[in-house]
Amino acid sequence: MSEQAIAKKQEEVNVLVDRIKNAKSIIVVDYLGLTVQEATELRSQLRAENVSFKVIKNTMMRRALDTLGVEYHEEVFQGPTAVAFGEDDAVAPARILKNFSKEAEALELKGGVIEGKTLTKEEISKIASLPGREGLLSMLLSVLQAPVRNVAYAVKAVQDQKAEEEGAA
Repeated sequence: MSEQAIAKKQEEVNVLVDRIKNAKSIIVVDYLGLTVQEATELRSQLRAENVSFKVIKNTMMRRALDTLGVEYHEEVFQGPTAVAFGEDDAVAPARILKNFSKEAEALELKGGVIEGKTLTKEEISKIASLPGREGLLSMLLSVLQAPVRNVAYAVKAVQDQKAEEEGAA
């Protein structure tokens, strides 16, 4: 192999290393068998959540992960591989891909890395069932509002009771 080709491949690995560093999550899937229409729909759903989706050679992905010292399951990088990079929401790629795999049986989760932790496809499926960032924030807000709401109800009840006592007197 020529030195030019080696330099080009090393540059590709370096670009991939930067992408991995900037991603909150990386989900690896087997995409073989998806129709063009399904692939287009999947990319559209991913793009809406600021998730990029690329077909990447297994050797390039392994080299990039090795460069970063990220552990991975060797079987994840067997056969056709596409990778979803979640830049904003760590759970979004897993959630979208899992839901899409219910409709398109050809798409299969293989594994990934979320927030620096290597996960199996089973663990990714569990994480995918968690609510997104907005859902978690709304749940937190409702928990924080409950005590304030209860105090307001108690004050209102005392006020109503006093009004009844004054009306009866």
